[in-house]
Amino acid sequence: MSDLHRGPDGITRCAWPGEDDEYCRYHDEEWGRPLHGDRALFEKLTLEGFQAGLSWITILRKRPRFRDVFAGFDPAAVAAFGDDDVERLMADAGIIRNRSKIAAAIGNARLVAEMPGEFDALMWSFAPVRSRPHPTASAEIPASTAESTALSTELRRRGFRFVGPTTMYALMQSAGMVDDHIAGCWRAD
Repeated sequence: MSDLHRGPDGITRCAWPGEDDEYCRYHDEEWGRPLHGDRALFEKLTLEGFQAGLSWITILRKRPRFRDVFAGFDPAAVAAFGDDDVERLMADAGIIRNRSKIAAAIGNARLVAEMPGEFDALMWSFAPVRSRPHPTASAEIPASTAESTALSTELRRRGFRFVGPTTMYALMQSAGMVDDHIAGCWRAD
């Protein structure tokens, strides 16, 4: 049962948040819950792209600053960012300062802004049709799936960047397209 953890609050959760208050709140209130809306999904896409190579808790702790400097993840506002904005972001220690990821976020925003109201439907069209049983161990959770690979392929075809199959599977988990809460976790239905 090492894939489950009973916290000091007496609640049994997936083990990955440990006892970190912010991580537990994220696990309990966000991760695995269906998320809709172009802006909300653009935020997930952007943050998952910035997370590549880093731990999610790092991104989660920096998320408020990301929201401030990326105009609340309004795709149209971010799409209007130019070279001065890139330099402003590169100078901001409150976010991940990676020029390639910043450029990808702006480019991705331009693509989302070109399809108002359609990004949500596009993303969710790749959600698995059938739900599978909750995993009984973290070893049962895949790094990517046929659906996340297909989503990655379609986004890349459209010009999106930092959208590999593993990154897209992490997005699918966090946006509730799949529910990978470990059986026995209070959030597993």
